[in-house]
Amino acid sequence: MKQYRTVFFDLYGTLVDIHTDEAAPAFWKQTAKLLGLCAGDWNALKGEYLSRCAAEQAALEAEAPVGALVELDLGRVFRSLLQAHGRSGSAAEIRSFAWDFRRLSTAHLRAYAGAAELLQMLRRRGVEVVLLSNAQSLFTLPELDKLGLRDCFDRILISSDCGRKKPDPAFFRLGLGDRAPQDCLMIGNDPVCDIAGAAAVGMDTWYIRSALSPKEPAELPAAPTYRQPHMDLRALCRILEKELCSGA
Repeated sequence: MKQYRTVFFDLYGTLVDIHTDEAAPAFWKQTAKLLGLCAGDWNALKGEYLSRCAAEQAALEAEAPVGALVELDLGRVFRSLLQAHGRSGSAAEIRSFAWDFRRLSTAHLRAYAGAAELLQMLRRRGVEVVLLSNAQSLFTLPELDKLGLRDCFDRILISSDCGRKKPDPAFFRLGLGDRAPQDCLMIGNDPVCDIAGAAAVGMDTWYIRSALSPKEPAELPAAPTYRQPHMDLRALCRILEKELCSGA
């Protein structure tokens, strides 16, 4: 089997199991209280938040090249929301509000068994380990810290920081930098965002199906180089250690 110098990972559904619910009235009632509002104002607050997100997304799309897949930064939305409700919208306040927002909407968060061991094994072998995630850094970085995974990566690229998201080839090229795509492997649980996106820039791919994997389309834009039919990171670790990654 081929050897790789760099392995890219998706996060949610690939290394981390998570369930969030930003639609629940109970979540919005608690969020309203964070802003000093009455719990009964939750529906208006939800509408205001969604409207601000839509406006931010539309502004980004209007400025982006045709066909680009842009990612908004919720920090900008949270700043405008906080300021609209009498807060300063400082960086510290945004981080605090964002973490409370995420915490209140999260039912469970855990690393899949073997996640840290897999990442650590690759780095011990001299393989560069990179996170390439469609996510919000205000949420994801604290979650990586909570799970003890942040220091397991050599580099972390999050779509909200980069302004693009998978499967846009531009996001993958940002991750590649000057690395040759044929020396890189993308591991993810989404057949379009992770697998087709990486294949479009010439990377090999490993599709691992998890409970968070979206339904596979009838016709995949690109078939994965390798396929794992169920979540088992310890099995993946054994395979990569034995056959794929030399760190040469």
